[in-house]
Amino acid sequence: MATSSLRKARQLWSVVQTVTSRSTCISRSGALSQLQRLANIQQTTGQVRTAAKRAGKTANLEPDEPAMYCNQCEQTKNRTACTAIGVCGKVPKVAHMQDLLIHVMRGVSIYGHRAAQMGVVIDERVYDFMFGTLFSTLTNVNFDPMRFRSYILEAVGVREELKQQYLEACQKKGVAPEEFSSGPAAWFPPDGSTDEDTLDEEGKKFTLTNDVPIYGADIAGVRQMIVFGLKGMSTYARHAHVLGQDMKDIGAFVMEVFDFLENGPVEERNDLAAMLGWALKVGEANVKVMERLDIGHREQFGAPSPAQVSTKPKPGKAILVSGHDMHDLLKILEATEGTGINVYTHGEMLPAHSYPWLRKFKHLAGHFGGAWQLQQFEFPTFPGPVVITTNCMIEPMKSYKNRLFTLNDCGWPGVEHIDIARDMDRVIKLADELKGFPEADDKTEEQFLSVGFGRDVLLDNADKVIEAVKSGELKRIFVVGGCDGAEHKRNYFATLVDSLPPETVVLTMGCAKFRFNRKELGTLGTTGLPRLLDMGQCNDSYGAVVVANALAGAFETDINSLPLSIALSWFEQKAVAVLLSLLHLGVKNIRLGPVLPAFITPTVLDILVDKYQISAVDVRHPKEDLKLMMGSSQ
Repeated sequence: MATSSLRKARQLWSVVQTVTSRSTCISRSGALSQLQRLANIQQTTGQVRTAAKRAGKTANLEPDEPAMYCNQCEQTKNRTACTAIGVCGKVPKVAHMQDLLIHVMRGVSIYGHRAAQMGVVIDERVYDFMFGTLFSTLTNVNFDPMRFRSYILEAVGVREELKQQYLEACQKKGVAPEEFSSGPAAWFPPDGSTDEDTLDEEGKKFTLTNDVPIYGADIAGVRQMIVFGLKGMSTYARHAHVLGQDMKDIGAFVMEVFDFLENGPVEERNDLAAMLGWALKVGEANVKVMERLDIGHREQFGAPSPAQVSTKPKPGKAILVSGHDMHDLLKILEATEGTGINVYTHGEMLPAHSYPWLRKFKHLAGHFGGAWQLQQFEFPTFPGPVVITTNCMIEPMKSYKNRLFTLNDCGWPGVEHIDIARDMDRVIKLADELKGFPEADDKTEEQFLSVGFGRDVLLDNADKVIEAVKSGELKRIFVVGGCDGAEHKRNYFATLVDSLPPETVVLTMGCAKFRFNRKELGTLGTTGLPRLLDMGQCNDSYGAVVVANALAGAFETDINSLPLSIALSWFEQKAVAVLLSLLHLGVKNIRLGPVLPAFITPTVLDILVDKYQISAVDVRHPKEDLKLMMGSSQ
């Protein structure tokens, strides 16, 4: 029986090899552009039907029959869920295929966890595949149904390989194996059909809302928080693994959690406190992941150090690199060295300029643009190819779609997906063909962004910080970071920073910084330290924890007793993982915004408020929040 199912899986996987290249996909950019605009207003039933039709969707979209259900990010429709089309541009087919992929990955985890318990050494490529597939379902990463078809079929093959290993291990040890005749451990495409429409229909069966009638809204919401936390953590784990870090224990943990969500003790799965405990376990594991990611970056690129980054383009041919992956940037810099092509960072790639090993490339010319949500305004004006390494990606406009390339688990129908080790020559050739930046404009004043204030720099100056606190020059430290987004409500964070008194400093990380990183806050008293300290990407959040722990030790207290306030701007699932890590560490009084996650029910929120004093930012009254955050420090 096992051999038969394994053969069936391998036959399914062979279908994957026939998937055509991304460049042959039918473009839906015009339809999706209209749909994304429609998703931002209150839609009538007629409008929804029209939108669905333009996206190639023919299902009946009555109000009580949503086309999809996705509530994993902050911008979710009506603060409940996107049910007709994602605000991000995700069409129902992709939403369903992502749900199906998560379902199949639970099956992978069931057999992977059991095989490991029987002493089977899981190939690290299995864990890397798992990290990648979870990464692909993150907000603003992959919108291509063809790619999800490939992921799903490969996942079935991986699951059956693990099943075979599990059965063989049981046989060797004389142990009766557990059998699964239904659920994620037994799912196959019906009648062997592997086309996108079939997988779309199958995915409708596995939405996360299925948990509500089984567990109730509160536990169902925590289960969603756990899954979203695993997605975010897997993203960081994928980065760390690429940088040479051993992530096998993290992969085993992800399998353990997914297995528990399916097959854990019934009493535990129905106990709200126990489920919140599992959420904190995800946070604990994510701390380990962030630490290894921090180590990986330093081993590969050196410890971050302060640098001034020009935002004024240099004359010549150019390539723009967006996303988060520093390893990809290194490969691009190596491939373009000596070609006369300048490389610019965009969005969360800005901190690349803080790493000594990357700064040694003289053609790393500067930074172009702001945060991810401005792509449709900024990319059309960039006169060269644009490479998206990771999230965030939004619907490309026609003006630059044919010079856009995606890497890793990113994707959009009709956009060319490349292997950086194999295909950089195509990017370079296109850069040479495009006009590049013209001769220098002497009338435009050169502006600079300050980066590189990582944990090493701050700890080297800890004595100055401690003395400033004792003398009164420093009354409070603010951590203002996380994700940016398109909503005007996020101006809260800019107003907050703008309103800070001079006896404060701001530690920031993530793309939330783009709301205020061009502001001149000056220096702190007589210390000479800038009041605005950019610690790096969201990937560098671990550094803030190290600094906070060091200060707490110096003052012989705990983090919650420091003159420290935290305002987090969240958007997607990596922020969920970071939040769970902070809660695991016992950090209290976090202000989260611009709105709280849709999957946190009032009951769960009450628990978090009672135990951690977590609260939503007051987007209308940031200065009132500031008064509360300053407290006795005023």
